[in-house]
Amino acid sequence: MKLPVIKHLQKNNDKQKLEHTVEVLESFTEHRSCTDEDMDVVGELITNICGAIEVHQMVEEGVPEKDAANNFVKKVLGSIDK
Repeated sequence: MKLPVIKHLQKNNDKQKLEHTVEVLESFTEHRSCTDEDMDVVGELITNICGAIEVHQMVEEGVPEKDAANNFVKKVLGSIDK
C-alpha cells in the first residue's frame, strides 16, 4: 500500500473506473498461467485501487481529501496492529 499512489489514483480516476479495474485484475488472477509473482503485483495494485475507492467514498461523504487519505491509512494500520 502506497499512499502517494492511492492519492494519485483517487484524484485522476472516477470511482466506477477504479471498480471496473479491480474486476479486470481479479479476473486476470483466475487464469491458470498467473504466477505467484503476478499475484503479488496484482495484489499490490488491487490494494492501492481499493484504497483509492475508499478515499473516494469518504470524500463523497464530505471528508476533505487529505483527511480521507490519512484516515484510510490509519484504518489499515490499525487493523494490522490487532
